[in-house]
Amino acid sequence: MIRKPAFFNAVSGFLLTLSVVTGVCLGSGTAHAALSQGTSAPDFTLQGALAGKPFTFSLRSALAQGPVVIYFFPAAFTTGCTQEAHDFAEAAEQFHAVGAILVGITAGNTDRVAEFSKVECRDKFAVLADPGALTAILYHSVSTAHQTLLSQRTSYVIAPDGNILLSFTSNNPEQHVTETLDALKKWHEDKRQK
Repeated sequence: MIRKPAFFNAVSGFLLTLSVVTGVCLGSGTAHAALSQGTSAPDFTLQGALAGKPFTFSLRSALAQGPVVIYFFPAAFTTGCTQEAHDFAEAAEQFHAVGAILVGITAGNTDRVAEFSKVECRDKFAVLADPGALTAILYHSVSTAHQTLLSQRTSYVIAPDGNILLSFTSNNPEQHVTETLDALKKWHEDKRQK
């Protein structure tokens, strides 16, 4: 019989409690219970990097400037996450054109977000470190597929009033840019018609 260290038992107990309290299913390896469209986005402040330089991001402060797109991704410098960063970097000007702030958040390889923001995000948007996936937990965007807490590939578009306009989870990184841009364009169109 293999004996598990006490720390493992404590973490397992915490995760079980967390899954009961938040309604996030952690036992199956991934979580698909992202926050719903129309709900309020939890406020957070995280450290990260923009163009390789240290950066502090506050959701509340960002929303005072306009809509915010946050996308959670599992880990810096992995294949899908690198492709997703390239896709968002290529579309960064389209996000800026509609007044949106774009930011990536990861719980994996958090010690490399400065390098990732410079190399893979091409200096176009900030990448935030989420040690322990605490912000991902707040957003019900957490995965345990690799026996550790990582961010689930989930994107949110948040209106300046803090309401979630889009909640989108997919393991296909290419869809996230299209879905978030479409949600922003629809929001701008609805605003114009009022």
